[in-house]
Amino acid sequence: MKIQHLLPVAAVVAALALSGCVTNTEGETQGGTERVSVEVDKAASDLVPADIRESGEAVIGVHTPYPPNEYRDENNNYAGWAVILTEAVVSKLGLKPVWQESSFETIIPNIQEGAMDMGSASFTDNKERQKVVDFVNYYEAGVLWVAPTGKLVDPNDACGHVIAVKQGSFQHLDELPKKSAECEAAGKKPIEMVPFDDQAQVTNAVRLGKAEAFSADSPVSLDAIAQSNDQLEPSGEAFDMTPYGFVVDKGSPMGRLFNWLCSHSLMTEPTRRFSRMRELRLVRLRRRPLTLVARRSRARGSN
Repeated sequence: MKIQHLLPVAAVVAALALSGCVTNTEGETQGGTERVSVEVDKAASDLVPADIRESGEAVIGVHTPYPPNEYRDENNNYAGWAVILTEAVVSKLGLKPVWQESSFETIIPNIQEGAMDMGSASFTDNKERQKVVDFVNYYEAGVLWVAPTGKLVDPNDACGHVIAVKQGSFQHLDELPKKSAECEAAGKKPIEMVPFDDQAQVTNAVRLGKAEAFSADSPVSLDAIAQSNDQLEPSGEAFDMTPYGFVVDKGSPMGRLFNWLCSHSLMTEPTRRFSRMRELRLVRLRRRPLTLVARRSRARGSN
């Protein structure tokens, strides 16, 4: 059976409706995921750093699976709404997107060392990361807990519960440690945090009863619920809305180029072509409307 992943409305509109990026011709389909046909912005492409421009490629660090944002499809090709968006922006600069799989924790060091040109792995912009890299933000997500249907865990009162998280994520390094410390300060049992290497393992831990709930970014949580055959449900509402961003080296001209493209290339209406992508099912988060943001943010952090 072919799995259909949920795509956040605003992110789809952003990825699919970059003004001037989308042509009137059908995009290439790769492994069931439609690629975006774009027209190169010559003025912007001329400003790409010489070494990257001469290679003709942008090496993009990614860590999968993290559906519906980034994952591998049935043909082992990279897919997901964030992949579509990233490829559209990179292609606008006349570059071929080259995805490089890496552990989540090593993507930023690889960018700093010059082994990668950018990262697109649902990185959340936060102050600690801003010290070493630049962000161009494109989407705002929240944190949403997920539990077995009928067995909810209150994110604000999870003391003593077993909670699964993705290794290296905001939930692993920030959210749960802080909540667990608050539990202990109140004389309660700490949260038993169980980290896993990828989101599929996190979700399976809850489905198999190895954890009582998991905490993840809201698009990822909603997608896991949609694939669960009613075995999982939201454990409360989404909270802590924060931005995802492309990651580039500190002071890199690529950051300014991405920022300019996103700031000046937006349309407010989705194109007809993407309304015909029948396999894409759209959902809205139960929060304020989400919009594409192209700025270096002051926000906290997630993945």
